[in-house]
Amino acid sequence: MNSRLSIVGNSISKGILILSSFILLSCSVQKEIIDRPIIFDENRKILTLEYLSEHYGLQQDEPIIVPKMIVLHWTVIPTFEKSFNTFNPSVLPSRPDIKAASSLNVSTQFMVDRDGVIYRLLPETIMARHVIGLNHCAIGIENVGDSDNLPLTKVQLESNIWLVNYLADKYEINYLIGHYEYTNFEGHELWLEKDEGYRTEKDDPGADFMQKVRKATQKHNFKPVPQKSKQM
Repeated sequence: MNSRLSIVGNSISKGILILSSFILLSCSVQKEIIDRPIIFDENRKILTLEYLSEHYGLQQDEPIIVPKMIVLHWTVIPTFEKSFNTFNPSVLPSRPDIKAASSLNVSTQFMVDRDGVIYRLLPETIMARHVIGLNHCAIGIENVGDSDNLPLTKVQLESNIWLVNYLADKYEINYLIGHYEYTNFEGHELWLEKDEGYRTEKDDPGADFMQKVRKATQKHNFKPVPQKSKQM
């Protein structure tokens, strides 16, 4: 009887071990990055190189960046398709607040839809116009949504955490910031903006969202965001 109980007990233990292993494997499934490229024609290339030259003093033959930073955003546009269509043209269609600085359209390397699906709009080391003063070293992650009507979702948070980990494992990333923190870098060695009057006020993607992403990616030991200058 004891030997039978022992056999049954061993079988149950093995079953639990197999089930536990299956659950762990299921939880560690890699997310997929879907390539959905925006237009990057010769015109956009020229405008990007001009932006690098005029705003940062960088004379380059190719619009390549060396990623040192990840910047998280929200689109304030309710759907992925509308957000994609906003970024897709090479030339900025409107936005009088920033058009005087350049006719290069805004864009970002990644966009996360409300269901957590991750889209890559540009190669990771091609410059996108998404953060004043820091585009030359920053990979941008846009999230479809905003603070009021369409707060960012739990699955978007999970995808941002996964994507930050993916990028930090691939590149020498020193900083993880929210768009609202970009002006803290004025005076920092990474800040290259030459136009003193070119600034916009931002609050994306929200301090709570940033806190959660930072906590979940703390193993990378990102450097703290610089304290804002008292003169600011």
